[in-house]
Amino acid sequence: MRHLNPFVRGVGMEVEEQIRIFREFLEQNYYPQLLEGVRKGQKFFVIDFTELLRFNPELAEETLEAPTELLKAAELAVKEFDLPATIDKFTVRLRNLPLTQRVQINEIRSKHLNKFIWTEGIVRQKSDVRPHVTASRFECLACGAIITIFQSDKRYRQPTLCSCGRERKFKEISKELIDGQGLTLEEAPDELESGQPKRINVFLKDDLVSPISERRCSPGSRIRLYGWVVEVPVILQKGGQATKFDLIIEANYVEPTQEEDVDIQISEEELVKIKEIAAQPDVISRLAHNIAPSIYGHDKIKEALVLQLAGGCRKVRPDGITTRGDMHLLLVGDPGAAKSQLLKRIYKIAPRARFTSGKGATAAGITASVVKDEFLGGWSLEAGTLVLANRGFGIIDEMDKMGKEDRSALHEAMEQQQVSISKANIQATLRCETTVIAAANPKLGRFDPYEDIYRQIDLPPTLINRFDLIFPIMDRPSRERDEEMASFILKLHQNPAAASSDIPSDLLKKYFSYVRQKIHPVMSDEAIEELKQYYVSMRSSGITEGEISTIPITARQLEALVRLSEAAAKVRLSKTVSRTDAQKAIEMIDYCLNQIAKDVKTGKIDIDRLSGAVPASQRSSIAIIKEIIIALEEQTGSKVVAVENIVEAAREKNVKEGEVTDILEKLRRSGDIFEPKRGFVQKL
Repeated sequence: MRHLNPFVRGVGMEVEEQIRIFREFLEQNYYPQLLEGVRKGQKFFVIDFTELLRFNPELAEETLEAPTELLKAAELAVKEFDLPATIDKFTVRLRNLPLTQRVQINEIRSKHLNKFIWTEGIVRQKSDVRPHVTASRFECLACGAIITIFQSDKRYRQPTLCSCGRERKFKEISKELIDGQGLTLEEAPDELESGQPKRINVFLKDDLVSPISERRCSPGSRIRLYGWVVEVPVILQKGGQATKFDLIIEANYVEPTQEEDVDIQISEEELVKIKEIAAQPDVISRLAHNIAPSIYGHDKIKEALVLQLAGGCRKVRPDGITTRGDMHLLLVGDPGAAKSQLLKRIYKIAPRARFTSGKGATAAGITASVVKDEFLGGWSLEAGTLVLANRGFGIIDEMDKMGKEDRSALHEAMEQQQVSISKANIQATLRCETTVIAAANPKLGRFDPYEDIYRQIDLPPTLINRFDLIFPIMDRPSRERDEEMASFILKLHQNPAAASSDIPSDLLKKYFSYVRQKIHPVMSDEAIEELKQYYVSMRSSGITEGEISTIPITARQLEALVRLSEAAAKVRLSKTVSRTDAQKAIEMIDYCLNQIAKDVKTGKIDIDRLSGAVPASQRSSIAIIKEIIIALEEQTGSKVVAVENIVEAAREKNVKEGEVTDILEKLRRSGDIFEPKRGFVQKL
């Protein structure tokens, strides 16, 4: 045949027969789509493998065994159609391969060489798009012969000998270039049995590196990859070739999976069980009991974790503003209070979970970084924990042990749910729709309910504010509670199965995966009214200290209330957020605020205790001290005022000496006053 390519060799049937069958197949099944794609300027076409298998099983089987040869035959079949002369190369791509061809990343071996396979994973690293030489033509300066060298290795190859006997020194007259890009694909966490996730390098070329395709393969994206395994020689430092080879996948087709419900397969029987659990009136309490049955107490925290695992609803408004549906939760408490155990349990049952510890975490490891590309050279983008956990859970233990610069990288990831990178020659924005569950220890070892939380943990107030729920865990002696805990722990040692869960962990994981994927409730009027009444009543409850009022709650907490209400409805598999769901959310927020935001002096909730701003009671005291300084200046006729006189005057207005000392220090740091000599202050 006139189009026969000398590099196409037959596997079972003759090459001419392969081309003929492919032509008939395309003519019967894809001809209109093929013409439409060509009209739009496409130089590729995607075929469903199941249709090819139905049309000719023998040809389909041969395609799996020798994909490069058979796909070349398919491309030659396409050329036999009346296509525009501008279409010099047309690539055929296959999708929907059978399950028998699926190979896990950690199972890829030399036996899969040159076999058509498919696998799934998360894009960990992506290089720049660079041109690659596929073939070079050289001219012999002695006899004028043209020598073609196909470039398949990392090194650029030149001819060494001509048929005329000439060695070395040939003139390059042309080369064929294609656009190429390297990916590093990593096992998904839900498929990881133990140990470090395995990775494999992937090579993309031609239309697979187009802008549209690139968006599918950004770091953190979950993709399904179709291609064949090829070996790449390892070049030693001295220039020689090693006896070992690297295995890579040459991609034929890539499709995203994170928008599809393919992560966890739920059977009909399991779906019936999920609906039975959701129908129970105390479903949240029951699920909370099964969160960590071997950990005593912490009932409120476990209920909050149930709501967090369910999550709220992400909303994208017409003006482009996005409201996150993921809830962030922070545990702060005394050592030995089972914080880490709770996190590890959540890691087991949460869909798409990634676990890390603040001790060994950096900003690059948590969010994203730019690294040297060893595969194709240059620089590449590498995703961190929160980006890899996109649409899942990022679990951070010992968060307070992270460096200050590393913690600052979390602000954008937690609120805007994206990570922006601008390093080397790479500028990118990565999706980070991740729920964060974190634990931190107080700086002085024990949690002090009388001290502002931002003073107790080594985290900036702006980061603390990103968390919807903050739970202090305090170890306080109580004879009755201690007896119950001791009995619980000792019986557990006697019989480890005593605290077993009545809902298996696998079913729990599928339960929360199902509600996150399938259930998207809408707020009812009753729920809206309930939340509005609570918000307004809390705002109006702020007491006045002179002319200064406390701020018990802000719009940030209102957003958290909406997310919690939606989560409570999702747990019930309800399509509507009811008044009861809103009340559950209010109960949870109210509990947290009373634990961490109550001003001891006034007995009222003041959200400024979380934000790092000066609480209203202290702002009132500051105003009093300023008035005292002005009054003493007028009495003495001097601008320099003795500290002991300020303390004495403040005592008459119920401001304690220790508080006066703190306020004077704050005024000194803010530049309102200075100390001309010891024991005296003066206004600036």
